[in-house]
Amino acid sequence: MPVLDLPFTHAAHDRAAHRRAEPNLVEDLLKQPGTRVLVLHGSDVATSGRGIALFAPDDVAHVAVRAHLFLGEADGAAYLAAVLVEEEPRPDLDVDWAGMRTLDVPDLEQGLAVEAIALAEWHAAQTHCPRCGAATEVTQGGWVQHCPVEDVNHFPRTEPAVIMAITDADDRLLLARGPHSGPGRRSVLAGFVEPGEGLEQAVARETWEEVGVVVDPESIEYRGSQSWPFPASLMMGFRARATTTRIVRQEDEIAEAGWFSRDDVATALATGDLRVFGRTSIARFLIEEWFGAPLDG
Repeated sequence: MPVLDLPFTHAAHDRAAHRRAEPNLVEDLLKQPGTRVLVLHGSDVATSGRGIALFAPDDVAHVAVRAHLFLGEADGAAYLAAVLVEEEPRPDLDVDWAGMRTLDVPDLEQGLAVEAIALAEWHAAQTHCPRCGAATEVTQGGWVQHCPVEDVNHFPRTEPAVIMAITDADDRLLLARGPHSGPGRRSVLAGFVEPGEGLEQAVARETWEEVGVVVDPESIEYRGSQSWPFPASLMMGFRARATTTRIVRQEDEIAEAGWFSRDDVATALATGDLRVFGRTSIARFLIEEWFGAPLDG
């Protein structure tokens, strides 16, 4: 059976990593009118119509930029991200703004946007050397933070996380709500992979820790992965079968949890008692794969 066809997994550009070490790469690209620049304010990207707004460098030369990031190349053009100073008001660029959860654009633009957001989130979270505390210098088109004191380079990190659709012997799906989610907002379980742990181990451990349910290790099946840069995560999707059904919540992590049949899900969606994440989320794809059809709402 093929793995899930997920959003943010069809990048259509070449990241051109071989160019990152070019001297003055960003400065040179900003002088070329054929360069295309997407604009970020926080984790939102500027959009126009049904696509991402891509500007010539001169068109956004007046905006307050924290950093320019080299994203790669496609169709003979180089692409940069202009990360705006978040404390400043958004400039008047005659655009709309969209976050990843509502971004519905072609593959090229989607790939550029998720790469840009992930890099920008890394720079926002790490501004100093984790070894000595000195302020770092951004180099190589935004792909390296160099510590001038230690003379070492720091690179973006991706944190592996598992997300899993757990079913029982009656093929009911386990859905849960975190303490900070709104009423009715439920999803499948998820958690970060711990040091020294395999992915399958993490699936079983997180399920046990969060809801006290035991998973059959032989049933754990990989379904696909999705980048999610909040915070710098790679979400790896699985499904697995539980051997127990009694739920014991980890109360600081899980506010509600329960088993749902397909009829339960359809009824709760129709009444508004159940809300699931949008179509950019791997969680929704895992739920819909179990459900056997797209979900309404």
